[in-house]
Amino acid sequence: MKIGIAGKGGVGKTTLAALICWALKDLGLNVLAVDADPDTNLGSALGFLNAGSIIPIIQMKDLIKQRMEVKRDNPGIYKLNPQIDDIPDKFIKEHLGIKLIVMGTVKAGNSGCACPENTFLKRLFHQIVLRENEHIVVDFEAGVEHLGRGTAAKFDHLIIVLEPTGLSLESLRRIYPLAHDIGIKNISVIANRITSDKDINFIRNNIGDLQLLGLIDFSRACIEANQDGNWEALKKDKVYSQVKDAVEKLLNF
Repeated sequence: MKIGIAGKGGVGKTTLAALICWALKDLGLNVLAVDADPDTNLGSALGFLNAGSIIPIIQMKDLIKQRMEVKRDNPGIYKLNPQIDDIPDKFIKEHLGIKLIVMGTVKAGNSGCACPENTFLKRLFHQIVLRENEHIVVDFEAGVEHLGRGTAAKFDHLIIVLEPTGLSLESLRRIYPLAHDIGIKNISVIANRITSDKDINFIRNNIGDLQLLGLIDFSRACIEANQDGNWEALKKDKVYSQVKDAVEKLLNF
């Protein structure tokens, strides 16, 4: 399965992506985690040592220029079908049986959808989703820009992470039609940081026909994991059991 995690910034996407990866691994499945968020925090959440020192592929300018055959005297001319089939395995890291590739994304404003970096990332995404015998979990950037570029078109399932807030629902209402338009057939919701029945009712009453894949309680353990870096302690918290239940439902979707 190729699984994308999307949602408004700050809703807990990266933590949930890490927990989903752990749950898949604990079910005996091969997992490749892909960090496609500009903040590239997924490695830290997965417990990778010195994760902050991993250079995102998007920052490897010389590599991109070489593979894209960017002309020094005319950077607007570059190869549209670069050779990148060797890239994933060259830059994959592994920790406790989970593989990780840190891609990042284009941050610069006015870079345009046809820039070499975006084209390179699209091709790299395509190469990654062709991998077999692995469940791929992608932590996308906040918002919907990645879907606008069509980089999620090959994914089997998109999980939109919500909090019980109006701002989070606004993101859902932007993300869902874009995801539907590019052909993602399976789209569901995980509601995060639930504290009451009122929160649950708010989510259920505002997601329409979308399937509610899981309800994840607010957990102090998540805050503490972020503070002290002991992310693996979350495996002992109730949120991990709730995520595992959502993952089992996802696998039977």
